[in-house]
Amino acid sequence: MNKQGLIQKLKKKCNITNYQASQIVNTFFNEISETLVRGEKTEIRGFCSFFVKSYKPYIGRNPKTGAKALVPAKKLPFFKCGKELKGVNCPKPQNFRRPYSNPYCACV
Repeated sequence: MNKQGLIQKLKKKCNITNYQASQIVNTFFNEISETLVRGEKTEIRGFCSFFVKSYKPYIGRNPKTGAKALVPAKKLPFFKCGKELKGVNCPKPQNFRRPYSNPYCACV
């Protein structure tokens, strides 16, 4: 489901106009974004949380040339599943192999 699909579901379930549904969805996502910009955490208990991780600068290597390069400090947004979302059983195709272990979601 994408943003437009979410707007359409909200419109049908709440019997509101498309404009009202889009305002609700946009407000929801804008508030989460603004909270992350301020460096704060947003938690939707049982479902998920959004937070920002800070990384210190470090000396990296250019994979093409092998030359050393300074990688500046950065902040990245993260999403973490809540207990209820982790409990959802997602259907997996047969012969499914997990490429790596993901502690944040049981669906991967």
